[in-house]
Amino acid sequence: MTDRQQVAWVTGAGKGIGRAVARKLAQDNWRVAVSARTRADLDSLAAECPAGSIEVFPVDITDRDAIFETVAAIEATMGPLALTVLNAGTHAPMQAVDFDIDAFRKLCDVNLMGNVHCLGALMPRFIERGRGTLAVVASVAGYRGLPTSAAYGATKAGLINMCEALQPDLARHGVDLKLINPGFVETPLTDRNEFPMPFLITAERAADAIVKGLKGRAFEIAFPWRFAVIMKLMRLLPNRLLFSLTRRMIPE
Repeated sequence: MTDRQQVAWVTGAGKGIGRAVARKLAQDNWRVAVSARTRADLDSLAAECPAGSIEVFPVDITDRDAIFETVAAIEATMGPLALTVLNAGTHAPMQAVDFDIDAFRKLCDVNLMGNVHCLGALMPRFIERGRGTLAVVASVAGYRGLPTSAAYGATKAGLINMCEALQPDLARHGVDLKLINPGFVETPLTDRNEFPMPFLITAERAADAIVKGLKGRAFEIAFPWRFAVIMKLMRLLPNRLLFSLTRRMIPE
């Protein structure tokens, strides 16, 4: 990935990680298309960045047709995309006692299907050109099932599995697919959490890790590294041991 006046698209750019990534790319000489549902958030981001570096394209990623129209509009206005960071997502805690089908569906629509819409619009263009980087933001919460994350973790696990399946296929066509798995990051979403968040980092530190990783060769960009290692080790635990640990994490 190079950064010499190429075009990038960042979704979920209104707040948190996406906003910090878009700002970092703009500072690094990218021309950045930014999307979120709320135009005011995107306009304020554009005002913070170097003049002319940000173009605003408000969209709801759950609207399949709107996503295809937005991708076409970005490339018609700014030129071919070289990089996308599909970051838009949401979170809602959920346990067995408050299992909510509608809330579960909403998380699937945003976190999973929203990114499917984006990839469906982007992959044919990238494959035809035979180059470019597609980056999908999932979470270390997708490694194993954790208390209160029945819906959120399921959507992130789905993204991880999908990216692992697509990576070697896209690579055959010259397209680099990267999977981004953050731990706890200070964002408006995590501000609502009522439980300890180990190894919590700022959105700016997360953006630094993401942009650095995008320039590297590794498929997965996971951070902070200590927490990512702990979560990866949990994947190796037998279920009986895992459940004995996670039972202690269930809120009273």
